[in-house]
Amino acid sequence: MAGKKWYAIHAHSGQESKVKENLEKTVERDKLHDLIGEILIPSEEVAEIKGGQRRVTTRKFFPGYVLVNMVMNEKTWYVVKNTPGVSGFISAGRKPVPLEGQEVSGIIEQIEGEQKKPKPKVMFQPGELVKIVEGPFSNFLGTVDEVNPERGRVKVLVKIFERLTSVELEFWQVEKG
Repeated sequence: MAGKKWYAIHAHSGQESKVKENLEKTVERDKLHDLIGEILIPSEEVAEIKGGQRRVTTRKFFPGYVLVNMVMNEKTWYVVKNTPGVSGFISAGRKPVPLEGQEVSGIIEQIEGEQKKPKPKVMFQPGELVKIVEGPFSNFLGTVDEVNPERGRVKVLVKIFERLTSVELEFWQVEKG
């Protein structure tokens, strides 16, 4: 018998979590652990400011898809295909096509990398006008000078006492002006 491979399945919009939950229950109930392994919803945490409050939310980067590590056979195909909320596999014709190893490792790396620090929901560009919403320069307007997405920081030029001063801030401390 061939080993497990990763397959992408189409889920009804907004039903990804329900599909994962239903599939996990079926695997548990029917003792299919040796045939169906890990089930993933590719998502990342994003930070945003709403109403002056910093919130971290989860955003799916492949909405409508769930990844399943499984042995493809008649039984597993039937179980997955008949899970409530599933509309089918990504396939070539009628045969489901497994994902490439490097595709999956890239997705898993992206998921695990995001768990270290939430990614900002809004990206900034040099020259863009922003408003500082948190910290000692709160309510000041400034212009983005530098953006450092790896560190989640931005340098903003703010006019203080008629002089431009560079202030380094976290992404969540500023919003588009």
